[in-house]
Amino acid sequence: MNSFFMLFQKEWTESWRDGKLLWLPVILILLGLIQPLSLYYMPQIIDMAGNLPEGSVIDIPRPRGEEVMASTLSQFGTVGTAIFVFSVMGSIVHERNQGSLSLVMARPVSPLQYIGSKWLQQVLLVLVSFAASYGLAFYYTNLLFGKVEFDRFLVSLSVYSIWIIFVMSVTMFFSALIRHIGGIAGMSICFIAFVSLAGSLFPRFTEWMPDKAKSQADYFIMHGSWDHAFGWMVFSSLGIVILLFMCTVFVFKRYESY
Repeated sequence: MNSFFMLFQKEWTESWRDGKLLWLPVILILLGLIQPLSLYYMPQIIDMAGNLPEGSVIDIPRPRGEEVMASTLSQFGTVGTAIFVFSVMGSIVHERNQGSLSLVMARPVSPLQYIGSKWLQQVLLVLVSFAASYGLAFYYTNLLFGKVEFDRFLVSLSVYSIWIIFVMSVTMFFSALIRHIGGIAGMSICFIAFVSLAGSLFPRFTEWMPDKAKSQADYFIMHGSWDHAFGWMVFSSLGIVILLFMCTVFVFKRYESY
């Protein structure tokens, strides 16, 4: 257990040294603020763009607060997913290429402790950054558009975190499997895109997949209630994340045994 906490502390120290503790929260916060602020100032933005006939009146219906929050989540589903992948993809391969991984594994450290410390630190960092970003979006949405119930914000935050954990677990798996960082990013994004595409093409047969955490979070922020198959999605997603984690440990152990 002492080895795990030492590795866990090392991960936070490295995140500070490479600037991830700064740039990741900043990027996610900016991404979360773009949607409510751009929707609020859209008439002014269109007016400043020019090329409108003289005397034109810009009248854009103001969306409800729930609609603004749902559109904010959609931003995290596209650009945010890529950011989540990029933040994790080099967690193992950099230490392999620099040779520091051999020094770490020469100590009394098990593959489970090594992968577990990296997975936990990366997940905590991203989830805290996402919570800060989504929380600021919630604050400005209430300030500019109208009241959104706090329980809707909190539950949608928790449900959407399932998708984030899945994305990071997939990326961590390919980080243990592939030696080159470009291949890790490509395979991770392709796999995640395949899961999302399958969910879109076959919605009735993929209600249990982690991809549905996004639509469940959207549904709750809009309606304040669950869509059907919510419980099945949560339990299956938990099982898939655990399976991905164990596969990551297995692949890493096999790789390092050669």
